[in-house]
Amino acid sequence: MDYIFAVGDIHGEIAAFEELLTHWNPDKERLLSVGDLIDRGTNPGAVIRKAMFLEAKYDAIFLRGNHENMLLDWLAAPSEKMMYYISQGGMETIESLLAYKNVAKITPEELARRVEDEAAAELVFIRKRPYYMEWGRFVFVHAGVDLELSDWKQTSEHDMVWIREPFQQGSNRTGKTFVVGHTPTESLNADGESAIWYSPDRSIIDIDGGAVFGGALHGVLLSQAGVEKTYSIHNNKEV
Repeated sequence: MDYIFAVGDIHGEIAAFEELLTHWNPDKERLLSVGDLIDRGTNPGAVIRKAMFLEAKYDAIFLRGNHENMLLDWLAAPSEKMMYYISQGGMETIESLLAYKNVAKITPEELARRVEDEAAAELVFIRKRPYYMEWGRFVFVHAGVDLELSDWKQTSEHDMVWIREPFQQGSNRTGKTFVVGHTPTESLNADGESAIWYSPDRSIIDIDGGAVFGGALHGVLLSQAGVEKTYSIHNNKEV
C-alpha cells in the first residue's frame, strides 16, 4: 500500500484504540503498531485479541515492544520476575487473559501455567511479533536503534525495545526516518505536552503520547513523502 497508519503505545487502552481506528481506512492504508499493546491499561487482553483479528483480516503489523518482552520474561521465570512485572502493570495483562480472575492464593508458577493454558493463542501471537519494519525511507521500531553502528539493522533486540537517550539525542546518518514509541512524548517536548515529538532534524518521530497515563493515543498517516495527517485520541483518565 502507498500509506501506513501508524499507532503509538496502546497499553491496554482498548476504547481509545477502537476510537482511533475509526480514522483508519483499511482499503488504502496499512495499519501498524509500534508495540506495547499490553500492561497498565484497562483491558490488555482485548487489545491483543483485536490485534490478532486485524492481522488476520487486514495484514496489519504489530511490532514488539518492551512490555511484550516483559510478559514473555515473566512466563519464563515466574517467581524471579513476578514483582518486577507487577510493578510495570503486568497484573492487568495477566488478569485480562484469564477467565477466573482471583489469583491471590496461587504461586507465580501456577499462575504462569494458567496463562499459558488459557491464553495459548494470544501468546503465540505475542511470540511472533517482529522487532522492526522497514518501508522505503521509514523504519518503524518500538524504541529506536543504535546510531553508532555502521548498520542500524545490527542493533540488538534489547536496544530495539529499550533504548532512549543515545538514540533520541544521537546523530542520525542512516538516511532513514524512524517512527517510534516507548518514551512518552511529554518527557521529550519542551512544554511537557503529550503531542507527537519530532527530533530537531525531524528524522525521528515519537508517537507515544502516554495514553495510559492520561495523555493521548496518536495515529500518524504516512506516505513516502512524509507525514500526511495526524490523529490524537485524548485519554483523560484518572491515573
